[in-house]
Amino acid sequence: MSDYEETDLPKIEVNDMPFEWVTEKGTFRYLGEDVVLFWIDTAMKSFLETIQEVSGEEAADVVLETTGFRMGTDVSNFYKQTDINEIFDILPKIYGSAGWGKVTIKEVSLENKTAVIQVEDSWENKIIKKQGKKKPNLFLPGHWAGVLSGLFHENIWYNISKSQAMGDDYDEYTLGPSSVTPAVNMHDLARNEEQAHILKLEEMVDERTKELTDLIQEISSPIIPVLDDIVVIPLLGRYDENRANELLDKTLERLPKFQAKYLILDLTGLDGDANEHSLSLIQGLTSTTSLLGTDTILVGISPDLSMKMTQGGFTLRDNNFHCFSTLKHAILFALSQEGRQIP
Repeated sequence: MSDYEETDLPKIEVNDMPFEWVTEKGTFRYLGEDVVLFWIDTAMKSFLETIQEVSGEEAADVVLETTGFRMGTDVSNFYKQTDINEIFDILPKIYGSAGWGKVTIKEVSLENKTAVIQVEDSWENKIIKKQGKKKPNLFLPGHWAGVLSGLFHENIWYNISKSQAMGDDYDEYTLGPSSVTPAVNMHDLARNEEQAHILKLEEMVDERTKELTDLIQEISSPIIPVLDDIVVIPLLGRYDENRANELLDKTLERLPKFQAKYLILDLTGLDGDANEHSLSLIQGLTSTTSLLGTDTILVGISPDLSMKMTQGGFTLRDNNFHCFSTLKHAILFALSQEGRQIP
């Protein structure tokens, strides 16, 4: 258990639990193992608040819950050679003597692998009270789930049936077999954060798309840099030979300075105005920009335009183009190809 000599150490016993000090080494031991003391109202409070501040409230709950669970399994491993009934008899003394609060194991069913555990005035609740919160922290319930998972050799999870933080006289945890695990909770957290990120990204894209749409209504067929490596050319109205050639020439002249990897051709504005010159312009833009190392994405192809393109010999499948119904989806696609997101 320890490298220290067992003789002549300052020691006391509380509830038959030994506390020892090796003052020349700056060491404190409980049940023969090295331990450390923290002030609850200051050091431990700051420790938990730092985790909550850095991780965020939801992530901090999962971190504390998972840490408590893992520490609980360590406790059960420590007593794995001890009779389980004896363990339930001594656990309240161990936690009480160590300052974890008054622990009462109200009910235990070895057959059903269930238990009801009450904890009064725990260190965790003292921190909650100091913080002025009305919501229980999850370290201790996760901890007891870990203890029982190890003792029962089955995954055990908890339900908080009473909470001092919510005004009850003590915390009460109802524990039993469950499919819930810390790993499941971490996965749910990651999924929720990913969904929130996607929603935020969609909102930003909607905002950028609206700005771009408003801009398109004011100007005619420019090269519009949307983000780094992505530019948009909206084709608007009816094209004759001169207008089509002018746009093609200007595009070839100006596109290289943007160093764009993706050119999004927005064909929404063509609608019923598509003619042979419009189709020739689309063909010319897609073929020439590819020579510049720029991939073309087509947006807003109506059924009528698609039919005209096919009749004009412009086959999307053969040319291996990516096509989307909206500008937003085209931008998201281009970003995803680069492993990026809206900044």
